[in-house]
Amino acid sequence: MEPSAFALQLLNGLAGASSLFLVAAGLSLIFGVTRIVNFAHGSFYMLGIYLAYALVEHWGAGLGFWPALGVAALAVGLLGAAVELLVLRRIYRAPELLQLLATFALVLLIKDAALWLWGPEDLLGPRAPGLAGSVEILGRRFPQYDLGLIVVGPLLLLLLHLLLTRSRWGTLVRAATQDREMVAALGVDQARLFTAVFALGAMLAGLGGALQLPREPASLNLDLLTIGDAFVVVVVGGMGSIPGAYVAALLIAEIKAMCVGLGTLHTDLFGGLSFNFSKLTLVAEFLVMAAVLVWRPWGLMGRPQPAARHSAAVEPPLRGASRSVLLLAGLLGLALAAWPWLVSAQSYGLVLAIDLLTAALFAASLHFIMGPAGLHSFGHAAYFGLGAYAAALLVRQAGLPMPLALLLAPLAAAAGATLFGWFCVRLSGVYLAMLTLAFAQIVWSITFQWDDFTGGSNGLTGVWPSPWLADKRAYFGLTLVLVLAGLLLLRRLLFSPFGLAMRASRDSPLRAEAIGIPVAAIQWLAFVVAALFAGLAGALYAFSKGSISPDSLAVGKSVDALVMVLLGGVQTLAGPLVGAVSFTWLQDSVARSTDYWRALLGAVVLLLVLAFPQGIAGFFGPLFGRWLGRAGR
Repeated sequence: MEPSAFALQLLNGLAGASSLFLVAAGLSLIFGVTRIVNFAHGSFYMLGIYLAYALVEHWGAGLGFWPALGVAALAVGLLGAAVELLVLRRIYRAPELLQLLATFALVLLIKDAALWLWGPEDLLGPRAPGLAGSVEILGRRFPQYDLGLIVVGPLLLLLLHLLLTRSRWGTLVRAATQDREMVAALGVDQARLFTAVFALGAMLAGLGGALQLPREPASLNLDLLTIGDAFVVVVVGGMGSIPGAYVAALLIAEIKAMCVGLGTLHTDLFGGLSFNFSKLTLVAEFLVMAAVLVWRPWGLMGRPQPAARHSAAVEPPLRGASRSVLLLAGLLGLALAAWPWLVSAQSYGLVLAIDLLTAALFAASLHFIMGPAGLHSFGHAAYFGLGAYAAALLVRQAGLPMPLALLLAPLAAAAGATLFGWFCVRLSGVYLAMLTLAFAQIVWSITFQWDDFTGGSNGLTGVWPSPWLADKRAYFGLTLVLVLAGLLLLRRLLFSPFGLAMRASRDSPLRAEAIGIPVAAIQWLAFVVAALFAGLAGALYAFSKGSISPDSLAVGKSVDALVMVLLGGVQTLAGPLVGAVSFTWLQDSVARSTDYWRALLGAVVLLLVLAFPQGIAGFFGPLFGRWLGRAGR
């Protein structure tokens, strides 16, 4: 690429950094004050661009364009205030991950609301009046609007800095970021402060989306794409640091622009080897985040965080199941074993039952590190996908028999966790969760783009079980045996000395170290064990479907596992099983009943979060235990 074209590509990165900074600044403000990891923040960005498009269409692209951008941002800010008042205010005292589940439900609701209002097609807005032309830079044309965006970023950074440092409200915000309890003790109305901060954060995200109207089409996929980038920027810059968010936005936007600008670079260093740098755009920000967190765990301009206190620190010791519960579990196992003979071999109920079993094992493997070990993971799908792809490749490329491939595939997931876990267990809280996400996205990007080996975006097909397992009943039987064995092994580990060491490391790392428990080594091993069983679930899934695609490693799959665990309840052993069955069944039945299944599913999840903040199993478990106790007398 010519130097002039490369320079213009870097300028284009500066323009994109402005909108990215606005979204990240809003997310950083919200987390700093309310401690909520707002998964719906990308939805506010998406709504900003959709509302700007609708207002410009209604008012006209002339005089109505610029007011439309501001009104769209204000409307998103008002929506953010309503969300805080009606939903989030009710769960501020709930664990952070449960708040994450509530904001995920909002993502589903907002996405289908946008689908209903504007349809599934991408919508491209008009050019900005007064900045519709271009200027010549280094002999090439560059859009005037993009030059304007380059100026907007530093200007808004200055305005936010003045607001937070020169106003009484900004002083309260900074004080709440450092010590919310002290701010409350001084008599500050925290409720109003939280509402104002959430509204401002949502407005910044809406403005970031509205400003992109002439540059990119409004799309229903913008919510998840944007929230991933925003999380990366906030973590790289340092949680709660607005200047850090701006520096990180610039860094990541410029690196992605450089990848696009370099394109396919040919070099003679290795015999004319060519490397397509443009492929790195899918994973560049996650590579940056992984490198920064390994080098500086609190971000470029953040501050070291105090040791995280796990929300489950007051949990009572795990107790063995009573005879009544064991009897009930045995009856349930017999019912599952009889299920294939109660339906036809081609029944959809049999296919759904296999999906429920694999989902239960996947959720239980995530709960193993989230609950007893206290390690939050946003990238557990990496190990599910590694197991699935390893099983497919061992059958297709290596020619191994299916049973052998099924047994070896989980080892590939465990190998991946051995590498990634070594870095991850050195962090905690949000930083740990984001590093797991970064590694998962790196694996997804490699799988998505390695066409010759993994099939690229098309995935791998023709991954079928052995002939003696071709009948769905036989395959269900194998799945049932392996899933039950996996669940029993995970449960046995929790009651072993290793499980006790895990819980000690979670509840009080310093005391655990003092009595000789190697906390980092225990958590690392827990990471590997969880990945092993997630890989087994992925391998079973691949052979049940006959194919595998990169979606099995995507962020959405990791989010599904999180929802399952949180929906069922983190503090109970039955929680992930109940959550997996409930969520998978709801997702399947709702998706077949309406085109707006996301909204219905989101409403159900939100209702369950508000009604059962400790999870379904966490709420009904004690009631069920008391009922069994009375029945046994």
